[in-house]
Amino acid sequence: MGKRILAIVTAAAIALVGAVLVLLYARGADNRAVAAASPATVYVSNGVVPAGTSLKEALRLQLLTRTQTAARSVPAGALQTVTPEKEPLVALTDIPPGQYVLDAAFGETAIGEKAIQVPPGKLAVSVQLSDPARVGNFVTPGSMLTIFASYKLKQLDTSDESKVFNEQDVRGTSVLLDNIQVIGMGNDALQAGQQGLNNGVEGEAADAAEQAQQAPSFLVTLAVTPEQATRLVHGINQYVLYAGLRGAEVKVDPKLSTNDILIARDIQ
Repeated sequence: MGKRILAIVTAAAIALVGAVLVLLYARGADNRAVAAASPATVYVSNGVVPAGTSLKEALRLQLLTRTQTAARSVPAGALQTVTPEKEPLVALTDIPPGQYVLDAAFGETAIGEKAIQVPPGKLAVSVQLSDPARVGNFVTPGSMLTIFASYKLKQLDTSDESKVFNEQDVRGTSVLLDNIQVIGMGNDALQAGQQGLNNGVEGEAADAAEQAQQAPSFLVTLAVTPEQATRLVHGINQYVLYAGLRGAEVKVDPKLSTNDILIARDIQ
């Protein structure tokens, strides 16, 4: 009798343990299913991210977009967070549009050398800038620039007042182009730009332009629309150009300008 009771108790205990294990497995399966279906943050490419484009700049230009998808759909190694430490990293190769972006797609130096790629709807125009005018060696493919132009102010009518004004050699500087992407860097000289620096420039400004020619210079290739290309080529041939490296959130008024008269008033 005692053995029978012991067997019954043992069987009941085994059944209870089995039921608990089944319950725990079912609950774990439910949790795993919920976790797999829960949303996870990932980054996808909206357009081609050129090799050498920094992660920070790709986000600013909306070439990458943060989105959410089911955790089970996230590929291994996907880019899910962008920290300040990751922002300076650059695309190692071109990243095609419409795909999940991997962490490994960004590193410290782009891989290999290749022919320049011009974005759709844009023209590649090269401009020779001195080292100071191109922000030292901090400009790389993928950087965004604001191009400034310095020139002699002229009044085109034939009045005596205009004649007196033009004889004063008043110089001005204004924004020529803004938010322009660098797509290439090179050491070859742009002869047309060199010849154009002194065209229409007189006096001290001509001396400054000549000194700029003699300073170490570098060829910067920009992606511009046809309309921007017209302005840029004119600036290369007629004006002294200077570049500013854009920050992520800077706003540049395209109408910004100054001249000798305004500055003289400010410092008096």
